[in-house]
Amino acid sequence: MDASVELVKHLAPSVVNIHTEARSGHPSTQILGAERMGTGTVVDSSGLILTVNYVVMGGETIQVAFPRGRRLRAEIAAQDFDVGLAVLKVKRKELQIAALGSSKAVDLGTPVFAVASTGPQERRVSGGMVTYLGEFEAHWEYLLERGIVTSAVNPGFGGGPLFTLAGQMIGVVSLNLNEISRNSLAIPVECYREHQDELLRFGRVRSRPRRAWIGLFVHPLEEGVVVAGLVPGGPGERSGLREGDMIVSIDSEEIPTRKDLYRRLWRRGPGERVSFEVMRESDLKRLEITSGDRAEFYK
Repeated sequence: MDASVELVKHLAPSVVNIHTEARSGHPSTQILGAERMGTGTVVDSSGLILTVNYVVMGGETIQVAFPRGRRLRAEIAAQDFDVGLAVLKVKRKELQIAALGSSKAVDLGTPVFAVASTGPQERRVSGGMVTYLGEFEAHWEYLLERGIVTSAVNPGFGGGPLFTLAGQMIGVVSLNLNEISRNSLAIPVECYREHQDELLRFGRVRSRPRRAWIGLFVHPLEEGVVVAGLVPGGPGERSGLREGDMIVSIDSEEIPTRKDLYRRLWRRGPGERVSFEVMRESDLKRLEITSGDRAEFYK
């Protein structure tokens, strides 16, 4: 079952195009580039826009374009580096907003649709259904307690809304998962709603313990977890970790899976020394790494 044309037309004014130009030399540009396009959703009539963090991270200038041609400069109001969301603020009131629902109200097989921008005034829609609800881990030191995977592929730039057929926004579309199948991942909208006051007051979630960050890209293998890449200038690279290292243990505790790696690492906070044992070629090496703070590194 697909969303009606009337429903999509009603919701489209709340979906915006985002154009970001990152600061020269910002560390995110080495991976994401200096110029980025994204999608966002107006979630408050006072000018708050919800999107994914990678679209605006390091942004020196951020322009928001509405479907009817209006363009406004936006500022970053809040960033959640753990979950991957960001909130922008524009100086315009009485904007049309999307009604926020909850992913907890949907189940496997629930029909949904995603809306995304493909240009300043262009919007596209993709329909499907919920195919998975649960933990989602990824290679960039990322573990989402409850991700939404749907067969509604992202039809444009990342950061757009995922809606139910009742017009309730239940998630923020983060990325396509084409390596698995034609699916997409959405971050549940309650990740924003439950921490909204903190995000808007402090610019981050202060009630959540700060997590140690190494700057790794890791892939799981049958034998364990291997370093597939390193953030340039991050704690791991500075401390001598190398691509291809097999992580054997952290603080003398074996690391059989990627989830174990994250859980063990996040018991520590930024600035703490973490002992890594890695297998490099045929040698077992021990590295002492002073962990970093992802939010401060990319601030």
